[in-house]
Amino acid sequence: MAAVSAARARRAAARTGQYAALVCYLVFLAFPLVWLASTALKTPQEMALLDPTWIPLEPTLANFAAAFGEQDLVGAARRSLGVALCSAVLTVLLALPAAYVLARYKSAVNRVVMGWVLVSQVFPFILVIIALFMILRRFGLVDSLAGLVLVHATWCLPFVLWMLRGYLRGIPRVLEEAAAVDGAGRWRTLVSVVAPLAAPGVAAALMFGFVSSWNEFLFALILLKDPGVQTLPLVLVAFTGPEGVARLGPLAAASLMAAVPSLVFFAFIQRRFRGGLVDGAVKG
Repeated sequence: MAAVSAARARRAAARTGQYAALVCYLVFLAFPLVWLASTALKTPQEMALLDPTWIPLEPTLANFAAAFGEQDLVGAARRSLGVALCSAVLTVLLALPAAYVLARYKSAVNRVVMGWVLVSQVFPFILVIIALFMILRRFGLVDSLAGLVLVHATWCLPFVLWMLRGYLRGIPRVLEEAAAVDGAGRWRTLVSVVAPLAAPGVAAALMFGFVSSWNEFLFALILLKDPGVQTLPLVLVAFTGPEGVARLGPLAAASLMAAVPSLVFFAFIQRRFRGGLVDGAVKG
C-alpha cells in the first residue's frame, strides 16, 4: 500500500509540474498580446511614465480612433485577408497531389525533388526578390495582389510539400488498394480517400500558409507601391515617423486589430483540425 501511495504521489507531483510548465508557457505566449492591448488603451502621458503600469490607469479608445481615422485599416485588412486565404488555398491545392506522388512513389527523381525542397529552405529572401520582381514586372503583376498571392504561395510551397509528404506517408496503403479494387483511379482515390484522412495535415498546412502570408512584409514592400493595394503590414509602417520614431498608441491599437483575424482563423481551423483527427481515426 505504501508503494502504491508513493507511486500515486509521484504521478500527482509530475502532473502538477506539467500543468505548471504549461501555465508558464501560456503566460509567455500571451504576454506580447496582453502588453499590446495594455499599450493600446493608455494615454500618451501614461506611456511616457518611467515606471510602466500593467493595467492602464485611465483607459481610452483614442488610440483606436486615431488609428482608424488616419489609415485605411479596414481596406488593408480586407486585402491582406484575401491574399492570405488565396495563397494558403493555392499552396495546399498544389502541394497535396505533389506530396502524394512523393510519398507513394520512390524514384531518383523524387529524391532529387526532395533534396531541392530542403535546399530551397536555406535561401534568404534577398537572393530571390530581384528575380521575382523582374518576372512579375514582365507579366504585369507588380502592384498586383494576384502577383503577391503567387509569390506567397511559391515561397510557402516547399515547406508545405515537405509537411504533407510526411503526413501522407502515415496513411495506410491498404485503404488506397481497397479503393482501387472498387474501381477508383488515382485522382479519385486522392480526393475521396486520402484527402479526408489527411484533414489534420491539410488544416496545419492551411494555418501555416495563412499566417505566413498574413504576416509577410518584405515581398509586399518590394512589390506593392500603390497605396490602394498595400496590405496591412505595410499600412502599419505608416505609424512610424520619418525619423523612425513610432507613435506607440495608434501603432499598438492597429497591431492589436491586425492580430485578431489570424487568431479567429486559427480558432476556426483548429476545430476542423480536431474533427479531422477524429474522422481519420474512425476511418482508419
